[in-house]
Amino acid sequence: MQRLLFSFSGRINRAKFWLVALGMWVVMMVIFAVVLAPVFTAADPQAAMASMGAVTGIILLLVYIVALWIGLATQVKRWHDRNKSGWWVLIALVPLVGPFWFLIECGFLKGTTGPNQYGPDPLSTIG
Repeated sequence: MQRLLFSFSGRINRAKFWLVALGMWVVMMVIFAVVLAPVFTAADPQAAMASMGAVTGIILLLVYIVALWIGLATQVKRWHDRNKSGWWVLIALVPLVGPFWFLIECGFLKGTTGPNQYGPDPLSTIG
């Protein structure tokens, strides 16, 4: 699990990519709901937001950094499965076209069959 979420080497298939993306989305929504619940339930949401303090901000920043790392690691491994450099994650920064290109390449297209320069085929190996 640690290698799947935190390592930038190797390959992952589409199923693992989507499972990590869905899992991260659920975890982030739960964390934000718990942290921001006082704001949504307060009589004065602005006052509740102001009273949250720096500790809450630091916690949310740390959660964001971990989520960003996990997201980048899984994206790089998905690009590796497509037999492309991990630097292709930057395509998502290209306005208009980039996010669609990323979604199609990493989310819907099959990876390279058999081993490539980034490792063995994730569909032919166990574990």
